[in-house]
Amino acid sequence: MTTELLYLTLTAILTGVLWIPVVIGYVTSRGPLKPEDYRVAPKAPLPDWVNRANRSHVNAVENFAPFAAVVLVANAAGVSTAVTAISAMVFFYARAVHAVLHISGFGLFRARTVAFTVAWVAFTTFAVELLRKAT
Repeated sequence: MTTELLYLTLTAILTGVLWIPVVIGYVTSRGPLKPEDYRVAPKAPLPDWVNRANRSHVNAVENFAPFAAVVLVANAAGVSTAVTAISAMVFFYARAVHAVLHISGFGLFRARTVAFTVAWVAFTTFAVELLRKAT
């Protein structure tokens, strides 16, 4: 397995488990779902951290698809360079930091925005390197 595929797998796992804090937050703040909750969602307000956890998961899902596409295209095209490997690593770690910052609500230094931007730059760098090597 290439480094890029390893970090794609780790990013998929991270994205796949980010719903867990959301569910824990729902259950701890509202209790177990009752049959009527499946027809109409409960309207009781949720704690801020639960809303942030939900947004973090949605953001991770939205950013996973383009990253997965460039990694899979690079793999299919046989493109694997130091730049793509480092970009994949940076993307994963920046997304992990972003999730922690988002859920925790840490807002100093615009840290969440910085983490998001680092991941975006890593994705863009990967995509440009793929285009350079594949053409």
